[in-house]
Amino acid sequence: WPYCRKRCSYCSFNTYVVRAVDEAAVRACLLREAQTLLRLSGVHSVTSVFFGGGTPSLASPGTVAAVLEAVAGAAHLPAAAEVTLEANPSSASTSRLAGFRAAGVNRLSIGVQSLDDAELRMLGREHTAAEARQAVEAARGLFPGRTSIDLLFGLPGQSRDAWAQRLEAALRLCDEHISLYQLTLERGTALAAQVRGGALPAPPQDLLADMYEDARNVLVAAGFRHYEVSNFARKGALSTHNLSYWRADEYIGVGPGAHGRFVLRGEGGCSREARVQTLEPVTWMREVQSQGHGTRSRKVLNPLEQLEELLSLGLRTDEGITHERWGHFSPQLSLQDVFGEPGEARALQQEGWLVLDSGGLRCTWAGLAVLDSLLPDLLCQLQR
Repeated sequence: WPYCRKRCSYCSFNTYVVRAVDEAAVRACLLREAQTLLRLSGVHSVTSVFFGGGTPSLASPGTVAAVLEAVAGAAHLPAAAEVTLEANPSSASTSRLAGFRAAGVNRLSIGVQSLDDAELRMLGREHTAAEARQAVEAARGLFPGRTSIDLLFGLPGQSRDAWAQRLEAALRLCDEHISLYQLTLERGTALAAQVRGGALPAPPQDLLADMYEDARNVLVAAGFRHYEVSNFARKGALSTHNLSYWRADEYIGVGPGAHGRFVLRGEGGCSREARVQTLEPVTWMREVQSQGHGTRSRKVLNPLEQLEELLSLGLRTDEGITHERWGHFSPQLSLQDVFGEPGEARALQQEGWLVLDSGGLRCTWAGLAVLDSLLPDLLCQLQR
């Protein structure tokens, strides 16, 4: 769902602020594209559905229900499948959330971002800290144990102490899942321009590292499992849908700018394709109406590209890459064959960043925090 009521100062996503959305037309195209791509994939069963954006909580519950019906009509959608909706506090009243629950949503991801009004204003968010609290409390009442909150850290001018206070406030409020994202100053955003122009200070790298480490320690002490670089869950409340990305499962992207990775079994294909849907909503709708889908780019991924994705994504999780999963993509060369020989991976193991054992290949606790700096060496060894 690509639409938002306003653009946040840090946002570089494929989002659109328009005066009026023709929801009936958008819904019809979402249904048609979902049905077309499910048919092309030849998939029998869908394990999860994720409504992302933009701001999907601006869509009506009727649109969400219709999409889920279309998915269930084209493939098996088990009653226990995880159905997540991203919501902004400004469009997450109790009655609206109850409508989404009735439509089939069973997990909510709320873009809180901060629990400080001054920080929220700097980020260009629509909501206040009080509205964020109300939204999370309403969500927890309707989706107990299945409400996640997003928080940003490393904001311009944010101190380590201020971040510690935000985290404590979040812990008092949160359910069983928290996603933490370091603020990225993307070119072309209002916030990046303010920092570049000197109106706001750029956070130093060592402070960002300290904030991340502080958060990990606080959340783990509070009973959360740090199961992925940016994600923390307790009581088993891991995001099934996001785990499928990190495990390099197949997924279908529906809607403007959505990404997908799947095999076109419905057309007799046997190679995984990377697909990206047309970005601009009006153009996308025109393409869906004329050909059943709005796929802008298609690329067959060769075996090396698939392994590169598996490595880059799989090492983001605390479980890493199991021998079984690696073998699914590389039947000839095992993890041991590729990373057990003398080279970069062995050096990283000796330095305490990486583990290769009977469970597979994964980062240590320390390695997870610096994964981006480890990957170039590992990709280099894989490519040889």
